[in-house]
Amino acid sequence: MTTVAVLGGGIGGLAASYYLCKSPQVTKVIVLESSSRFGGWLWSTRRSDGAVFEHGPRGIRPAGAVGRNTLNMVDDLGLGGEILPVTYSHVASKNRYVYVNKQLHRMPSGISGLLRTVPPFSRPLLLSVAMEILVKKGKEDDESIHSFVSRRLGKELADIAVDSLCRGVFAGDCRKLSVRSCFPVLYNAEQRRGSLILGMLMGSGPAPVVPPGPLAQRSVEESWAQWSLSRGVESLPESITQYLKQSGRVELHRETAVQHISHSASGWKIKLEDGAMSADHIISALPAKALSSILPSTYQPLIQLLQDISTVTVAVVNLEYEGSVLPVAGFGHLLPSSEDRGLLGVVYDSIPFPQHNRPDGQTTRLTVMMGGAWFQEVFGAPEAVTEECLLARATEAVSSQLGVTTAPSWSRVTLQRDCIPQYYQGHYRGVESMRSFIRENNLPLSLIGSSYDGVSVNDVIFSGRTAAEQLLGTV
Repeated sequence: MTTVAVLGGGIGGLAASYYLCKSPQVTKVIVLESSSRFGGWLWSTRRSDGAVFEHGPRGIRPAGAVGRNTLNMVDDLGLGGEILPVTYSHVASKNRYVYVNKQLHRMPSGISGLLRTVPPFSRPLLLSVAMEILVKKGKEDDESIHSFVSRRLGKELADIAVDSLCRGVFAGDCRKLSVRSCFPVLYNAEQRRGSLILGMLMGSGPAPVVPPGPLAQRSVEESWAQWSLSRGVESLPESITQYLKQSGRVELHRETAVQHISHSASGWKIKLEDGAMSADHIISALPAKALSSILPSTYQPLIQLLQDISTVTVAVVNLEYEGSVLPVAGFGHLLPSSEDRGLLGVVYDSIPFPQHNRPDGQTTRLTVMMGGAWFQEVFGAPEAVTEECLLARATEAVSSQLGVTTAPSWSRVTLQRDCIPQYYQGHYRGVESMRSFIRENNLPLSLIGSSYDGVSVNDVIFSGRTAAEQLLGTV
């Protein structure tokens, strides 16, 4: 019978605990979270008048095995009735914008969008796509996303669309990020089929098998592009926390920072500020650098590999305006780094999720994302930047890019320090080396969370499931 300590009570640690709870092999799960709340980056503000604002991830994608897996969990937790789906036919799915040369441009979509020349692009995208089949396979075992897309689809698409996309998803620089680790589907399509188009048509390799439950089936039948929850995405970690409390086999500790861990023949010793705990197995859902700082110095190779994983800081500015102030309807707009290095993009939250608006009177909720890989360069040291400076920069962007002349009636500035790990070229080798070190030293330690195998909410939840299954056999 086993005691498992889960380090970190963000969505990864909570998900791992949820899956462990389902197995009779586990006697006890101990969750150790250093902050005052569970849920990590899944963090929603619910105002007393009914408005909801997200300070981290918002829409979650239902697609693929990992998307189905999350929906199965939502179903199991009894949250199905709170789902807010956004379908592919919704204006927020069809209209996504880029801001280039001081103008908003709708990204091409559908057949007509591919056939015509649509600014800011200088030729129809279909030409790039058609030529792609003829491009030879790359010889490197990893490549930057920018280099990969330039080679296969042309520099213009890489400079505008892909640069913007990487800023929106990773708050990162596509000239440094790894295609193999950030977009494994694209990398595998080229490796297995020699072409992205053929990969998309014929499949680009084996995916995990996750049978869809009722909610996942509904997402396919109704063709959801993304979903949220009626009280914000933080409802998901809150529900898992409730589930864990009711299981009777989980000890949940907040404001409990781990200072040091050491392993011996009798298992793990976990040193806390005021005492110690023992465990047979540790699942670390901590950021890589946080884990590196609590390991014994004899694990130097592992410590170094963990410290090599960089992260970026993002300023998230939630704004509410009275009335309907947007010049266009869509999900939001992104900016390539050539347009404005500090401003990553603006999400038009009220369009995909009007249910999160205050119920009385028309309002518009927006979220401005800033910084990322360019934070230091544009704003200086995160610890020195003021909320006033960030708010001013965000409202100025909304005014100049969207033509909004009024001041916001409500705002909230959140500085998310080191929130998104950056998978630079060669990331996969580092992660393989870490896991080899753990295996060779027979350490009962699992690495999960956004530092290793994907930064999306779905990826992180699935990494928790994978760790639980490897520990126990299938959950």
